[in-house]
Amino acid sequence: MDTVQLVVLALIQGLSEFLPISSSAHLILPSQVLGWSDQGLAFDVAVHAGTLFAVLIYYRSTLKELLFAVTRRNDAVASAGALREIGCLGIATLPVMLVGFLFMEFIDAHLRGLTTIAWATLGFGILLGVAYRFRGSDGDEQSITRVDHALIIGLAQALAVIPGTSRSGITITAASFLGYNIATSARFSFLLSIPVIGGALLLMLVTQTNALDAGLIFETVTAMAIAGISAYMTIAFFVGLVTRVGMMPFVVYRVLLAVALLLVASAT
Repeated sequence: MDTVQLVVLALIQGLSEFLPISSSAHLILPSQVLGWSDQGLAFDVAVHAGTLFAVLIYYRSTLKELLFAVTRRNDAVASAGALREIGCLGIATLPVMLVGFLFMEFIDAHLRGLTTIAWATLGFGILLGVAYRFRGSDGDEQSITRVDHALIIGLAQALAVIPGTSRSGITITAASFLGYNIATSARFSFLLSIPVIGGALLLMLVTQTNALDAGLIFETVTAMAIAGISAYMTIAFFVGLVTRVGMMPFVVYRVLLAVALLLVASAT
C-alpha cells in the first residue's frame, strides 16, 4: 500500500467509524474509482485499534465514573445504576457477536457488492431520518439502563454486519425510535462501540496470527495514529453538531452517497 492510499483510507475509517454514514460505504468508493487493491489485514487491525483508543480516551471520564460507581459501597443507588448500565451494554453487544459468528462467511461472500452497500446506505439512511422524528426532547445525555431497550438496540446493531448499514447509525436509529434524545442515543452508541470494536480486533488477532508483519510496523503505527486522531475529533464534532443541527444533514448525505455508489455500480 502506498502512502497516499494509507493516509486516505485511514482518514476515511477514522472520520466515518462514528458518524452515522457507514465506513464500509466510504472505504469501497475510492477503491472502486481509483482501482486500489485490498488494504490488507494489518491495516484493518491498525485502524480498528486506532478508533478503539479514540473512544476510550474520549469517554475516559465516563468509564472511570462507571467503574468507581460499581465499587462505591457507601452509595448503593449509584452502584446499582452503574452495574445496570454496564449490564445493558453487555446485553446490547451479544446479538452482533452471535450474528457475526454465525453469518460472517455468508456476508463476506454475498453482501459485500457495491450495489448491496449502496441500497443499505440509502435504506438505513432514510430509516434514520424517520427515527429522528420519534426522538425524545433535546437535552443532556442520560444513561440507558432498561434491559429491554438495550436488547432492542443490540438487535438493531446486529444489522450493522451488512456493509452500508453503519453501526452508529442503526443504534442511534433504534434508540431514537425508543424515545431517547440524540445526546443519549449517541452516548450509548459510542460506549457500545468499545466492546464491539474490541471484540472485532481480538477476533482478527486470534484468527489471523500473521496479521502484524514486522516489516509493516511503520505503516501500521501510522494508520493507527491517523485513524485514532481523526476518530477522536469526529466524536467531539458529532456530539456537538447533532445537538445543534440534528441528524437530517447525515440523512441527506447518505442519500447522495447511495446515488453516487449506484452510479459507480452501473458504470462497472
